[in-house]
Amino acid sequence: MRVIAAIFFLSLLASCAFYSTPPTSQLPPLKTVAQVELSRYLGLWYEIGRYANSFQKGCLESTAVYSIRPDGDIDVLNSCRNEGDGRLREAHGRAWVVDTSNARLKVSFFWPFRGDYWIIDLGQNYEYAVVGTPDRKFLWILSRTPQLSPETLAGIMQHIEIQGFNCEHLLFTARR
Repeated sequence: MRVIAAIFFLSLLASCAFYSTPPTSQLPPLKTVAQVELSRYLGLWYEIGRYANSFQKGCLESTAVYSIRPDGDIDVLNSCRNEGDGRLREAHGRAWVVDTSNARLKVSFFWPFRGDYWIIDLGQNYEYAVVGTPDRKFLWILSRTPQLSPETLAGIMQHIEIQGFNCEHLLFTARR
């Protein structure tokens, strides 16, 4: 099964090579999902893949836990294992909704810096989520389980490409 999954992922990535993503200025505005029920979105998420970024360099087995705060904002706890020594790394932050759909949020891990957190794809049963930024510089694929089926991941990858992200840039981080 692992060999089949590895072949699938390699062929999926190879197929992305045929797509050419235009510069962000030539892309239509990033679309978010129509509505997010925050109570269903809260809880533990496993990172399946992401665009490489400086703040997660060397992170393996990343997770995010979202919980509601008394003020209605969202507590964020991101954690991962350090690639070199397996040591646990954690980052605490706060997120808040910026539109009525609950699909566009801002997140901050230290004041005064904050970033966009837009939910651009979401499983019908909240079994997976895709989060990106309007400039297409950041992207995360999240799942309620440590792995996604190849079929589900293929559908997510198609949606990512339609939204103007380049799946060649994805770093798959889930355990295999």
